[in-house]
Amino acid sequence: MARSTPFPARLEAGAPQLRTRRARSFKERAIQLLLLGCGLLSILTTLSIILVFLFETIGFFRQVSIFEFFGSTRWTPLFLEKHYGVWPLVIGTLVVTLIAVLVALPLGLLSAVYLSEFASPLPRRILKPSLEILAGIPTVVYGYFALLFVTPLLRHLFPGMDYFNGLSAGIVMGFMILPMVSSISEDAIYAVPQSLRQAAYAMGATKFEVATKVVVPAALSGIMAAFILAISRAVGETMIVAIAAGQTPNFTLNPLRTMETMTAYVVNVATGDAEAGDIVWGSVFTVGATL
Repeated sequence: MARSTPFPARLEAGAPQLRTRRARSFKERAIQLLLLGCGLLSILTTLSIILVFLFETIGFFRQVSIFEFFGSTRWTPLFLEKHYGVWPLVIGTLVVTLIAVLVALPLGLLSAVYLSEFASPLPRRILKPSLEILAGIPTVVYGYFALLFVTPLLRHLFPGMDYFNGLSAGIVMGFMILPMVSSISEDAIYAVPQSLRQAAYAMGATKFEVATKVVVPAALSGIMAAFILAISRAVGETMIVAIAAGQTPNFTLNPLRTMETMTAYVVNVATGDAEAGDIVWGSVFTVGATL
């Protein structure tokens, strides 16, 4: 008959395992608290930004009528004769963003489909890093590229074009956000199950039909996410429009004219002599809140 181990001995043998479990539990708890703190910090940061914009915007509308802000088409807060109609800035932002979207979305989607479905390994190794390099170029460089290279070329096609204009800024901005569209769309296309492609091939579909009628519709949610992120990036772009589009708030849909976007106005005032608390300073936050 086997003799059982005395209880004190079993207790001493299990003590190291108990300490190990407690240490592991403490580490896991600490990691959970750290992750919770990071999440709460991001929420508090967002709330702080919203509250700052809210308080400054309320202070601005105590001095300027909200009906003038959204009903007038003249924006001259830095002039002697001051007007606070935000529509020239809104129209300038929308025009430049639309041009950028028309450049980036089709080119980005087509490049993503090609890299994912048609490209052989060698072109893929060359083209994919080349596209990603575009994302690392500073926006200031893009701005001066639009002003000093793209604008002179466009002025040969449109002799009456202003030197500062929305067309060159929008085109260059489109190439800036193109890597975002291409990379995210390619990831979404690559995640489509291979079985869908094989089923389409088994039914006699060509490679082009598989890519356009099977793969792209299956990856549509990811592609739309790429489009939304790219549009958001274009709306919030600052340096390209501040350098190439100009700083004259014209209420016009003509991209050949000088126009000012909301972000360009914020840069213009933030680098000027506006004093904290006055109406011009408040207009920066109000324009930001509108954006």
